[in-house]
Amino acid sequence: MSVIVPKWGLNQLNLHDLGHTIQLAGAIYADSEVVYICMLPDEPWEGRQPRLLELDQDDWKKVLHQTDLLETEVLTQAKDGTIAKAIIRKSTRQIEQGVSWAVYRRDRFRCRYCGADEVPLTVDHLIVWEEGGPSIESNLVACCRKCNKARGSMPYEEWLGSPYYKKVSQNLQPNFKRDNERILENNALSEIPLRHHIKSR
Repeated sequence: MSVIVPKWGLNQLNLHDLGHTIQLAGAIYADSEVVYICMLPDEPWEGRQPRLLELDQDDWKKVLHQTDLLETEVLTQAKDGTIAKAIIRKSTRQIEQGVSWAVYRRDRFRCRYCGADEVPLTVDHLIVWEEGGPSIESNLVACCRKCNKARGSMPYEEWLGSPYYKKVSQNLQPNFKRDNERILENNALSEIPLRHHIKSR
């Protein structure tokens, strides 16, 4: 039995959502007769509506530019108070593997929000990337994909007060939950050096 999948063009999608609210959830393989959709273990198929994005060559360039090769102008404040500027070819959302592993080790290879330790982990920006949050260890926590998606670009203070976090954090060990709250109490976010990301399009 064939399945009817609605076809969309790239113009029906908010391109800026790619890499943010729209994230990699699996892979697709195909032979001459069958298309195989392989979802990651923590990405259920049920309850989600499939969409087939029909992309031409120019569309693919836009998608790759957004998700992997985004040119970004980074403005940051130097020690003397002046504004220093650098052009980065690869998106700062691409986090160095060494930084990610340092965060995982620090957080004992478990999600800082729900405590899950048997699922694939990502890292979550305390100050979100869109608000100038840098991809450095002090601005990152270990996070499962489910919690990462649930938070999205929600400010950290709002996230800790959200019904979702309050529910899943019941599984956290008290010291982990306390560490999350301490970030706000100690004004730790104000110590993180912000960068201003100006997307050149």
